[in-house]
Amino acid sequence: MNSELKNLLIIDIETVSVSSSFETLPENLRHHWERKALQLRNDDEKSASDLYFEKAGIYAEFGKIIVIAVGIFHEVEGEAALRVTSFQDHDEAKLLNAFKVFLETKFNQQHLKLCGHNGKEFDFPFLCRRMIVNEVPIPQALNLSGKKPWEVQHIDTMDLWKFGDKKNYTSLDLLTSLFNIDSSKSNIDGSQVNKVYYSENKGLTQIVNYCQGDVISTAQVYLKLKGLPAVKKDHITRVDQ
Repeated sequence: MNSELKNLLIIDIETVSVSSSFETLPENLRHHWERKALQLRNDDEKSASDLYFEKAGIYAEFGKIIVIAVGIFHEVEGEAALRVTSFQDHDEAKLLNAFKVFLETKFNQQHLKLCGHNGKEFDFPFLCRRMIVNEVPIPQALNLSGKKPWEVQHIDTMDLWKFGDKKNYTSLDLLTSLFNIDSSKSNIDGSQVNKVYYSENKGLTQIVNYCQGDVISTAQVYLKLKGLPAVKKDHITRVDQ
């Protein structure tokens, strides 16, 4: 297998607001959200309550993680293959602990590389912040404390595409379209995750499928950016934890 793919873990997370509505948010956090809402772009003049349901899930102070999907490269008949699995739980502490155990028991922490699309700005710091909130020790592979820049094994496909352009944001969907990568997404998108979670009796099936699809897309984009062949469809497997 290509050395670029060894010890590489593709990661994507799905997050929702920590409560189903602004009104059920713990009282000590409500006024903080009201202040946050004033800073958000709000052309439609939506209330703090409406903005909470729509946007709180992307802030670690007001959101929680419900799904973590991961992809691991391996080799099948001399070609790259991808195994995708996920962790999901309504109890965020249990979810994060299970993910921590996975990282620490399945991989050499010194050599493990984590890769996500916009992972450096969203997934990785969100994971760390929510681990602190839930009193889960941060695994070495995620923890930046005391590390020199060249010791941080975090890869971001959006950074790779930027080529140093600091102001440019490019979505994963756009890159898959640009590179003619087959979409692995389900029938929802990121903006609908909160609604699906809270309106469908906290159903996770659709969200897990969507999150795993993003992992597959990120893996294929990474390969494209590295000039490596895409993983064939029949070499992609989704397995239960």
